[in-house]
Amino acid sequence: RRGRLKSKFQTASSAKQTPPMNITDTAIPEVKILEPQVFGDERGFFMETFRDDWFKAHVCERTFVQENHSQSGGGVLRGLHYQTENTQGKLVRVVAGAVFDVAVDLRRNSPTFGQWAGAILSAENKRQLWVPEGFAHGFYVLGGGAEFVYKCTDYYNPRAEHTLLWNDPAIGIAWPLHGEPKLSAKDAAGKTLAAAATF
Repeated sequence: RRGRLKSKFQTASSAKQTPPMNITDTAIPEVKILEPQVFGDERGFFMETFRDDWFKAHVCERTFVQENHSQSGGGVLRGLHYQTENTQGKLVRVVAGAVFDVAVDLRRNSPTFGQWAGAILSAENKRQLWVPEGFAHGFYVLGGGAEFVYKCTDYYNPRAEHTLLWNDPAIGIAWPLHGEPKLSAKDAAGKTLAAAATF
C-alpha cells in the first residue's frame, strides 16, 4: 500500500513540475493549438485541461465566463459563427469523436484578414484550439459523431450573432468533407466575406 501511495504522489509531483500544455502556432499566429501533458497508466489517464494563471501567462490575458457542450452527428458542419457585440474568444476541445475545427480572421486591419486556420481536434489527441475575438468559428464532424466543449470570454448574444458562409470561395477553406455536409438553415444561408459584418 505504501508503494502505491508513493507512486501517486510522484505522479502528482511530476504533473506540477511539467508545463501543462505545449503551444503550437497555426497559419494565423494568434490562433493557437494547445496540447496538454497526459499522465497515464493501466488504470487510465489524468491531464489538466485548463489553468487560469498558466493561460494568462503563456497565451493571453482572458477571463472565461461561460462553457458550452454540444453533440453533433457525423457529417455535421456548424458555423462559421461570430458575434459583433459581446465578442467571444473561444477555447475549444473535443471529448468524444473528432472534428476539423476552423477559425477565420474577420479583423479588417489584420494582415491575415479573410484567411483561415484549421486543426483536427479529437478525444484521442486531446488538443485544444484558442480562437480569439474577431474570428468566425466553425467545425466539421469527422467519423460517426462528436461532442464539443468550449469556454467563452463573453456571453452568448443572439441579437449580435452572424454567420459567415462556410464555403465562400474568397476564403477557400479546405474542409475534409465526405459527401455533402449536414447544415442548419441558418448556416446554409451564411453571408460571404464581401457581404459579412466584420471587425
